[in-house]
Amino acid sequence: MRLIVSGARGMVGRAVAAYCQALGDEVFAYDHASLDIADERSVRDVFDRDGPEAVINCAAWTDVDGCEFDRKHAFRVNAQGPEILAANSRRTKAVLVTISTDYVFDGLKEGFYTQRDDPNPQSVYALSKLEGERRAQAASARTIVARTGLVFGPGGNNFLSRVIEYAEGGQTLKAISDAYGTPTYSEALAARLRELVRIDLPGIYHVVGGGKGASFAEFARASLRLAGLDEARVQEVSMESLNRPATRPRNSRLRCLLSEKIGLAPLPEWQSSLESFVRKMRAKSESAM
Repeated sequence: MRLIVSGARGMVGRAVAAYCQALGDEVFAYDHASLDIADERSVRDVFDRDGPEAVINCAAWTDVDGCEFDRKHAFRVNAQGPEILAANSRRTKAVLVTISTDYVFDGLKEGFYTQRDDPNPQSVYALSKLEGERRAQAASARTIVARTGLVFGPGGNNFLSRVIEYAEGGQTLKAISDAYGTPTYSEALAARLRELVRIDLPGIYHVVGGGKGASFAEFARASLRLAGLDEARVQEVSMESLNRPATRPRNSRLRCLLSEKIGLAPLPEWQSSLESFVRKMRAKSESAM
């Protein structure tokens, strides 16, 4: 399959490109420098040159607090970008999978959010991502929206991906104990995104790791335990104590109502994925010595 991956320098984009290449796909991987998804002319030129059968959009501006101070840029990348990709996917008869976020929900619900729950975004970032979902779906009927959250994996720059690195560097880890999500391994996410391309059934999917979810503090402690490090390095803090500009949902755990109905098994539980991640990082570290 001829497939475009946007945002290919990021953690998920790299995982998607590598997974699809391993399957034998002809992958055209673009980072922001080589493809600005909000530049209509650039996107058109790339689509005309590559002739994709499918597009997986991993490009986004994910600086949640930064979005609060630059609404225009947030909407340009996170809303206009997916819309332009969808319009060109429709023009070239390609299926589009675009990644969205668990932050589209307000976090007030007990339990898991499903596709039956109405989004109620509480930040500029979340608003822009929800707008991106809607614009992409309006621009092309062959749009698949994949909401995910708490993604961790090789090469990630977020807290979840680097907690072991921070601990090994001697840092005390401030980890939120009263905000919960469904941790998702980037490599498992990449495989599921490619499966959604194959199935080509438009709609909104919640693509997250299995299990009951976890707080950031629970995830951090589990990471250190698996790495043989002192869990006491984790200092639990409340979400409010960090006094961050953007509001985050206290509960953003997701569950999908559609996946199993169309033959997609649940992703592995986050604990087993975390074990695989830690083992992979340990092997990489040892080979570099």
